[in-house]
Amino acid sequence: MDSAAKLDNDTMATRQAPHNLEAEQQLLGAILVNNETFYRVSDFLEPHHFFDPNLREIYEKTATLIRAGKIASPITLKTFFANDHTIADMPVAQYLLRLTSQATSIINAEDYGLLIMDLATRRDLIQIGTDVVNIAYDAPIDMPPRTQIEDAERRLFGLAEKGRSDGGFLSFATAATEAIEMAEAAYKRDGQLSGISTGLKDLDLKMGGLQHSDLIILAARPAMGKTSLVTNIAYNVASAYMSEEQPDGTLKTMNGGVVGFFSLEMSAEQLATRVIAEQAMVSSEKIRRGKVDQEEFGRIASKAQEMQITPLHIDQTGGISIAQLSARARRLKRQRGLDLLIVDYLQLLTGSSSKASQGRVQEITEITTGLKALAKELAVPIIALSQLSRQVENRDDKRPQLADLRESGSIEQDADVVVFIYREEYYLARAEPKPNTEEYFAWQAEMDRAMGKAEIIIAKQRHGPTGIVPVSFTPEFTRFADLAPDEYIPESYE
Repeated sequence: MDSAAKLDNDTMATRQAPHNLEAEQQLLGAILVNNETFYRVSDFLEPHHFFDPNLREIYEKTATLIRAGKIASPITLKTFFANDHTIADMPVAQYLLRLTSQATSIINAEDYGLLIMDLATRRDLIQIGTDVVNIAYDAPIDMPPRTQIEDAERRLFGLAEKGRSDGGFLSFATAATEAIEMAEAAYKRDGQLSGISTGLKDLDLKMGGLQHSDLIILAARPAMGKTSLVTNIAYNVASAYMSEEQPDGTLKTMNGGVVGFFSLEMSAEQLATRVIAEQAMVSSEKIRRGKVDQEEFGRIASKAQEMQITPLHIDQTGGISIAQLSARARRLKRQRGLDLLIVDYLQLLTGSSSKASQGRVQEITEITTGLKALAKELAVPIIALSQLSRQVENRDDKRPQLADLRESGSIEQDADVVVFIYREEYYLARAEPKPNTEEYFAWQAEMDRAMGKAEIIIAKQRHGPTGIVPVSFTPEFTRFADLAPDEYIPESYE
């Protein structure tokens, strides 16, 4: 290390952490003079925000007294300290009286509280930075650089989200205004929905759109179209994206949304090819083999150009952990915004090594719990695809049920919504009888009825009804769409 760097480190070591003792003392004095002052700051100011440990203890004891409905004053408070307790070389009673003589006005209390909290946040930032430096120097075996980066991102995001001072009770007038603003936003949004539109009207009617903070599990057997449905939804949401710049320079989503897509199985190129094929209505097989005519190529080029400005971001890293996924999702929201997160698929994620050693069920529990916590933390819906067990194939009625979810206990428990896909056409095609028989003609009639149709089964919905949503499915383009009205045959689902 050169002398200049050593000097900088020595200077940093001797610098004092940011704090303001006078502000802490005057705020505490104001609370002891007039306990109503406490309620000006109690929603956001915590004991750990105080720099001085003595003042931290005084604030904690004062808060406990006031919340218990008792008066907090130098006289009542001193009884909760030992008789020989001193602060700044003064008996505690004398020190408490001195605080009241330095009290600020109740009018300034909130500003003083915010100042104390801001300084505490700066100290937390310094601590995170110091930890990053120290751990990087020590290079512990159990924390490689990638893990350290993810840990630092998690701590920084947590610091950015906590300690907000805008909580507490609202007047009814304020609440009513917010309700009207939400209704206005829903009115302006496609389909007048409270959530984000999937682009499938019948599904939106049943679910009210994709709701913020919901964990939505989409499960099906192979070849039912799980990935096709989420790529349809992802494109519909991203292509409808409209935003409005706010006074502070940030962008507020007005319609559609910014989509993050974790493709753990397919590469970004394969996923993009599939989305283009769905939207241009050209077989992805023809695109891969270059067997497209001029008119089809024109449609492909047009859709590809549209996607250049579509806020659909793909992460193709396979085998990532739930911690890595969470860190990357936070980073995407911070840098580019995020309104919908898709994970394809849940069983390809890994948990922590400790949970993995306890078995796959415990690992899946950690993953689903982590996804639900992430949905709440980022305030976005998360759609996670999941496999179904093979027991579906052994039943006459092959419509999926909640019990068919692999490791279903944690998945079913943590999910706000569980959706299945069922295509009768797929199973009928595999059971074709011999031609020109009575069974064949009956089978043909069933095939004609089921051709090009699929069922989206809402098996669980925490805040809405369950049931079946019939949709159309075009296997050639792997495209889901709303059924024409005359094809719509509502069914019940038990």
